Amino acid sequence: MTLFKALAAAVLSLTAACAFAETAQETSVRKLITPRLGDNAKVDSVTKTPYSGMFEIRTGGDIIYTDEKAKYLFVGRVLDAQTYQDYTKDRVDEISKIKFSDLPLDAALKSVKGNGKRVIAVFEDPNCGYCKRFRHTLQEMDNVTVYTFMYNILSDESAVKSKNVWCTADRAKAWDDWMLNGKVPATAPAACTTNPNERVLALGQKLRISGTPAIFFADGSRIPGAVDAKALETKLASIK
Repeated sequence: MTLFKALAAAVLSLTAACAFAETAQETSVRKLITPRLGDNAKVDSVTKTPYSGMFEIRTGGDIIYTDEKAKYLFVGRVLDAQTYQDYTKDRVDEISKIKFSDLPLDAALKSVKGNGKRVIAVFEDPNCGYCKRFRHTLQEMDNVTVYTFMYNILSDESAVKSKNVWCTADRAKAWDDWMLNGKVPATAPAACTTNPNERVLALGQKLRISGTPAIFFADGSRIPGAVDAKALETKLASIK
């Protein structure tokens, strides 16, 4: 193990400990850095790293670094100089994980292909071009269960389309008809007065989803943005 990798492992251990209590030095850095990040910034955690005395500052889904006096801000990534492994990305991925079983799957469209053993959840906007591309990728997959949350963030019209899909007899088919073939879903009947639009919107905001598609896996990890079939298969194969 290289020294850099050993330091990275130490970062993860320190971060886990920080979940329970900050040291006096970390608390001091928190007090110094908080007013310097602006009124709208919320510091979620402060962790001392082995990287030249730097401190990791976690705010929302972002990570930045500072010194012990919070005099300087370091915005960027910590890389292994030999392997170029991105340790900052690894940390962002870790803090972005969710508990998949907590997702309100009753608010999603469900489609099953083959044995359906591999499970993903995806947040999509009906007017998102990248989502439509990813929907074609899903057509190439087998033995997968897909839960689709209609996440309407691009326009008011997106919410209308999603409501119309929700109010059809076969929601998953209506969604695919639109996303794959451009077949506009029928207007929702007046009797259909409930849909999960607001609930899903609030969920997506809570999960800090700022763009679509956003793909979540059974282990809680996520991929922001569309990926091709090969990358998706590789990711699914990596999940124990």
